[in-house]
Amino acid sequence: MQLQKLVNMFGNDLQRRYGEKIHKLSLHGGFSCPNRDGTRGRGGCTFCNVAAFSDPQRQYSPIAEQLAGQAAGVDRAKRYLAYFQAYTSTYAEVRVLDSLYQQALSQGNIAGLCVGTRPDCVPLSVLDLLAGYRDKGYEIWLELGLQSAQDKTLRRINRGHDFACYQRTVAMARERGLKVCTHLIIGLPGEDATARLDTLSKVVAGSVAGLKLHPLHIVDGSVLARAWRAGRLTTLTLAAYAAIAGEMIRHTAPDIIFHRVSANAHRSLLLAPQWCANRWDGMLAVYHYLQEQGPQGSAIGTPWRPPRRRTEFVTAYSFMRICRPAHARGDIAD
Repeated sequence: MQLQKLVNMFGNDLQRRYGEKIHKLSLHGGFSCPNRDGTRGRGGCTFCNVAAFSDPQRQYSPIAEQLAGQAAGVDRAKRYLAYFQAYTSTYAEVRVLDSLYQQALSQGNIAGLCVGTRPDCVPLSVLDLLAGYRDKGYEIWLELGLQSAQDKTLRRINRGHDFACYQRTVAMARERGLKVCTHLIIGLPGEDATARLDTLSKVVAGSVAGLKLHPLHIVDGSVLARAWRAGRLTTLTLAAYAAIAGEMIRHTAPDIIFHRVSANAHRSLLLAPQWCANRWDGMLAVYHYLQEQGPQGSAIGTPWRPPRRRTEFVTAYSFMRICRPAHARGDIAD
C-alpha cells in the first residue's frame, strides 16, 4: 500500500523536509481534563476512555524514560517528534508545561513537539510558549481535538465547548505562525454525510495545516459504551467508513497534511466495530477507495500529486546524462 501517492501524508512530508524518517513517540504528561474534573464538566466526552490508546501507567515514568522506551521499539527512524497525547496536554500552569516540554526537547534525537489538547485550554501564554520553541527551530504542531463543527453534535457528546471557541483558538495560533492539526471523528451519533462535509468545509476555512480522521469506536468505560450495549447506537462498517473518509479526503486541498486517516483502540477495551482493532484495515480500505475514486483534492479539481524526492531528481539527471551523446555531455572535446 502506497497511501502517500494518493494523500499528502505527514510521515512523507516530514521525510521530504528533513531528508530522513521522523517518527512520533507518544507521551503521557500526567495531565487531567477540565471536562472531567468539574472545571468544564464531569464524566468527559461520551466517546472517551484514554486507556483505549494510552497506557495510564506511563504517566508515572519520567519523560526521558518514556521517550527512550518508545524509541526502542522503532527501528526505521533515528529522530523523533515528542507527542504529548493523553488527556489535555496544555492543562497546567505555563511553568509546568515548559518544564515538561523542555524535558522532551532536551533529548538529542527530538526534532520537535506535537501537543494534543482542547480548544478551550490554550491561552495566549501557551501559544507564546509553543511559538518560542518554533522560533528556536523545532517542529511544533498544536493538535486540537474538535471532532465536529456541529454545535448540536458537540453538545450531544458532552464536549464542553462550541465551534466558535475552536475558531478563536485556531485564529490566535495562526497569528503566531503555529501549525494546527485538527482531529475529526467520523460516525458520531446524529451526523450524516452532509454534516461531515460541512464540518470539513468549516475547518478547512480556518486555514489549518493538518487533519486527523478517526472512526468512532466504542470502548469499554466510555458513556457511549452503555448506549451501545443497550442497542441504541450502531457503528460504521469498514466500507462505510472508507467511503466517508475517502470523500472527505477528496474534498480537501492537497496542501493540507493528513496526520492520520484511520485509528485503532486496544483490543482489551474495544467493543465495536471490531475492524478498529487494527488501524491498517481502515487505512487499506481508504486507500482502495481513493484508488477507485481519485486522490486527495480530486473532488474539488486539485488532485494531489506527490512531490518528487531529491534523490529522484538526481537519478533522473544521472540517467539523462548517461543517455546523452558523449559530445553533448562534454566528456570529449569538440
